[in-house]
Amino acid sequence: MNDTITGADNQQANSTQAMPSDDSQGDVLNMRDIYRSYVQGKKTLDILKGSNLAIKRGEMVALVAPSGAGKSTLLHTAGLLESPDRGEVSICGHSTSGMADGERTALRRSKIGFVYQFHHLLPEFSALENIIIPQLIAGRDKKTATDRATQLINYMRISERGDHRPSELSGGEQQRVAIARAVANAPSLLLADEPTGNLDPKTSSFVFDMLDNLVRESGLAALIATHNHDLARRMDRCVTLSGGQVIELNL
Repeated sequence: MNDTITGADNQQANSTQAMPSDDSQGDVLNMRDIYRSYVQGKKTLDILKGSNLAIKRGEMVALVAPSGAGKSTLLHTAGLLESPDRGEVSICGHSTSGMADGERTALRRSKIGFVYQFHHLLPEFSALENIIIPQLIAGRDKKTATDRATQLINYMRISERGDHRPSELSGGEQQRVAIARAVANAPSLLLADEPTGNLDPKTSSFVFDMLDNLVRESGLAALIATHNHDLARRMDRCVTLSGGQVIELNL
């Protein structure tokens, strides 16, 4: 799949940076003036340079950018896995800049779900158990966690595969389990990094449909990094990264 954004693909980035919403209290994710750099040897790599992004409840935003542009850095910063050098990340109105590591972890655990290109399911546990375990870690009792996992696996249309281990599932089934696991604790924000990147076109479309339905019905806010422009066009809006800033993109 083509990693670059070219005029030949009839894509055009707006000249203005994507700005955070004026109604910041209504944003699930609000990133303001984010800077993030890394030091490699004697060089400093400036990845994010004043990035702004806001996503509301029930909104699905596609992040489409070439490799090396900073997609993973943006996702990790939005997901509180990394702290920005400067700027503010707010989750559901909670400012995170002054939080201790434990507070950030607690907020991430309760408010944010992650889906990756490689599902990262626990191989020694069944599909159902993979959805139960994060709930137990969050403090739910086993019956409540099992009921919730059963509900989700039914919703993802793989109930008959619940007792199968990941190695016994197809790629599409594994990713549907991963999505169910990501939302098991009822987060407000879903972050996905190429969630259909390893799937064939038909399976990719089906898995995206399930993800889209889940976001719409649950009112999640979702930021989804993808190279699949057909899927990106089906989302509410698209953004890219250019010069370290988040730019609105017309596909």
